[in-house]
Amino acid sequence: MAEHPPITSFVHHRARLTEGQQAAWDRWWSVRGRDVVDLPSWDPAAWFGRTAPLILEIGSGMGESTAAMAAAAPEVDHVAVEVFEPGLAQLLMRADDAGLTNLALLRGDAVALLRDRVPEGSLDGVRIYFPDPWPKRKHRKRRLVQPDVVALVASRLRPGGTLHLATDWDDYATQMRAVCTAEPLLCNTASDESEGWIARPGWRPVTKFEQRARVEGRDVHDLLFRRDISGPPSDHRP
Repeated sequence: MAEHPPITSFVHHRARLTEGQQAAWDRWWSVRGRDVVDLPSWDPAAWFGRTAPLILEIGSGMGESTAAMAAAAPEVDHVAVEVFEPGLAQLLMRADDAGLTNLALLRGDAVALLRDRVPEGSLDGVRIYFPDPWPKRKHRKRRLVQPDVVALVASRLRPGGTLHLATDWDDYATQMRAVCTAEPLLCNTASDESEGWIARPGWRPVTKFEQRARVEGRDVHDLLFRRDISGPPSDHRP
């Protein structure tokens, strides 16, 4: 039996850029963007011209919440990893409009990036918001949040660093909770009375996608795990 292909953080989608997205891409991609496969090294200090707390977002979509969170936390550097070019182009537009200097974009597979480029213990936080739920049972093995991927993410967090996840699919939320709880490097920050969930933090914006999920009757679940509870606490938003 052939081995199942490794989990990646994306599925390829063909899409055209709008005129505005293409203009933003032509102007800003060479400045703000990089391809994962072409990265010679992991060097955020060179990208941002400073050393600051560093957040990696896996799957930034159309960039609505990514840009808002980067704007709200200028003391934190943000790296968004996405494969969908219209989403990256839209985020370039948002970054330009907001004058953001603390946001870098990477195009490609976040799993390969974490495995091959990101050093252990180098991230202050990882965010995985609304990953593809693969709702059909036969496809669930393709979901991103699996034990091997979570172990990889946890190893790249510094002691005290956080993994924040959100989804509007109940069974995926349950899977996320179980997988992260089983990872020995991580500890759930939720209270015992909350069944492992946290309330949506005020700094995580509610996107149009999330609003639609609520209208359609799907509850949104947030999870926040921290690496090594004995390590120093984070001094910034996760």
